Amino acid sequence: MEQSDLIKAVVEFVVLIFSLSVHECSHAWTASRLGDQTARLEGRVTLNPMYHVDPIGTLLFPAIVIFGPLIGFNMFGGMLVGWAKPTPVMTRNFRKIVRDDNLTTLAGPASNLLLVLVAFIVLLVDARVVPNGRDVVFSSFIAVLQPIEGITPQPLVLLCTLVILINLMLCIFNLLPIPPLDGSRLVRNMLPYNAVQTYDRIPFWVSYLLMIFVGGTIIRAFVSPAIRLVIWGLVHL
Repeated sequence: MEQSDLIKAVVEFVVLIFSLSVHECSHAWTASRLGDQTARLEGRVTLNPMYHVDPIGTLLFPAIVIFGPLIGFNMFGGMLVGWAKPTPVMTRNFRKIVRDDNLTTLAGPASNLLLVLVAFIVLLVDARVVPNGRDVVFSSFIAVLQPIEGITPQPLVLLCTLVILINLMLCIFNLLPIPPLDGSRLVRNMLPYNAVQTYDRIPFWVSYLLMIFVGGTIIRAFVSPAIRLVIWGLVHL
C-alpha cells in the first residue's frame, strides 16, 4: 500500500461525509423555507456531520468501499455511495404539499450538483493561474481517475476531482426510484392512491438488492458521460 493511495482514500472519506452533510442540510433548509420547521428544530440545518451521520451508511459502508481495496478487498467495483440520517419532514406543514415536498426532495441532489459545479470552476481557475496550468490540471485529473505511474496529482486537483466524482455518484444514486431514496419520494408523489399503497409495501431487502445490483449499473451509465463532459470542459474552456 502506497502512501499516496492512503491519502487519496482519506480525502475520499472526508469528501463523502461533507457531501452527505451538504445533501441533508439542503433538505432541512429547503423544508424550513417552505414552512416545515421539523428538521430545523432538530438542529439539522447545519453542515456539522455529527447531526447527519448514519453509522452504517455514512461510516461503515463507505469505509469498506474506500479502504477495502488498500488491503485487497474490492467491493462494488469502486462505486462510492453512502447515505446519512434521513431528514425529518412533516409534509402537512407545507403550503402546497406535493410541490413543496418535491422541492425539498430535489434540494439534496441539487446541492450535490452545485458542489460539482463549484469544484469544476475551481479547476478551471487553477488551470489559468498555475504555470502550465491546463496540462497540470488535465494530467492530474486523469491520474486521480486512473492512476498513472510517475504522475502525482496536484493536491487541489485531487480534492476537486473527488468532489466532482463523489457528488455525481451521490446525485444519481439518490435520484433512483428505489425506496427510501429521494427518487422514490418523487415517484410516490406522482402515483395514484392505490399504487402508493403497493409502492410503500416494497420490502426493504428488495430495495437494497436493487440499489446494489441495479444502482451501480445506472450510476456508471450516467457518471461516465458526465466525466467526459468535465474533461471536455477542462480541455476547451
